[in-house]
Amino acid sequence: MVAFIEENDEDYVNETMETLEHLIDAPGIKDEELDVIGELLSNFSGALEVHAEMKSSGKTQREALNDFMKRVTGSIDK
Repeated sequence: MVAFIEENDEDYVNETMETLEHLIDAPGIKDEELDVIGELLSNFSGALEVHAEMKSSGKTQREALNDFMKRVTGSIDK
């Protein structure tokens, strides 16, 4: 997703996230579908954070991804 954002625009991802958030409230949506939507939202959000870090700090994608994963695993360990 980070590569997609770099090649296109982060607005596409933001609009996709808004669409998925709207779908959460759809009647008849199943728990399994909610799980998939939640996973997609999480991945899109992470990609936006990594992209923002790359832009603000000049880090490579690899460095920004590693830093993001350290923050995620650090929050899980607490």
